[in-house]
Amino acid sequence: MDNVSVVMLFTLSGLNHTLEQRITLFLLALLWYLMILLGNVALIVTIIVDKSLHEPMYIFVCNLCINGLYGTVGFYPKFLLDLLSPHVISHAGCLLQGFVIHSSTCCDFSILALMAYDRYVAICRPLVYHSVMTKQRVSIFVFFSWFIPLYCMLMNTASIIGLKLCGSHIQKLYCVNWMIVKLACSPPTANTVIAYLNITFYFFHAVFIFWSYMYLIKTCLTSKENRGKFKQTCVPHLICLVTFSIAVLLDLFYMRFGVTDVSQSLQNFMSLEILLIPPVINPFIYGFKLTKIRNRILGFVHIKKKNVKCQDMTFHIDGELST
Repeated sequence: MDNVSVVMLFTLSGLNHTLEQRITLFLLALLWYLMILLGNVALIVTIIVDKSLHEPMYIFVCNLCINGLYGTVGFYPKFLLDLLSPHVISHAGCLLQGFVIHSSTCCDFSILALMAYDRYVAICRPLVYHSVMTKQRVSIFVFFSWFIPLYCMLMNTASIIGLKLCGSHIQKLYCVNWMIVKLACSPPTANTVIAYLNITFYFFHAVFIFWSYMYLIKTCLTSKENRGKFKQTCVPHLICLVTFSIAVLLDLFYMRFGVTDVSQSLQNFMSLEILLIPPVINPFIYGFKLTKIRNRILGFVHIKKKNVKCQDMTFHIDGELST
């Protein structure tokens, strides 16, 4: 398959394990994916069902969890299949997987930027919060937080369709556009331009998020009430933001520079961290740190237990009456 211009199948690297090890990894990956599904779906359903949570901050959290599901569905089903079969992927499947994972990452950045803006308005300009964060404006924000990443990544992916390739082996557990570009026989100018435009665009997202939290911290230092708001609503955002940023940086360093002097397992972890940690940590942090969501979940669990106890008591009484 090497030194050809038409590649229909890619081979992926990183799974040099015995059958027993693959089965163990399959069970662990399946358990982890089920945790991701359960945690994110539980938070999404809680926010949708409870009307008191239909506020900008919780709407953004809900979209962050939806995006977590969207990003992981582009990886885990294929990865689980690879653990039980040859580690290959079709050209079209590779482009699709790269598009989903890239657009999910960019969408995370967009939603985290919206969260930072929401907290800035809520703490630094509380008197105008409800006039600024109206339902119509929040809907527009959410729409563009999905539309722009999808559009940017669609353009990026379209620029490598039909690219002449001089190889078919991708040094990664899953497909990303940069790895396909590295196999190109000649540097694709269109993809390079689009990639740098996208990087610049999301770099400004990162600058805005950093500036927002620096301003928030500076404002909260002068007020005890604002410090309470910051601890309650901003700390979860910061934890998820730091986790996500570290995962993105590790993945970027791994893709751009590579790591040859470490074990294959560590290389796999560096490339997978963005698909392992944030999708699990986000619902956990928001579910336990944001009071309204935590109280709603605990209230649901309490009602469930109460109903079970009532059913047991009814069954016990009915049994005594029948005797």
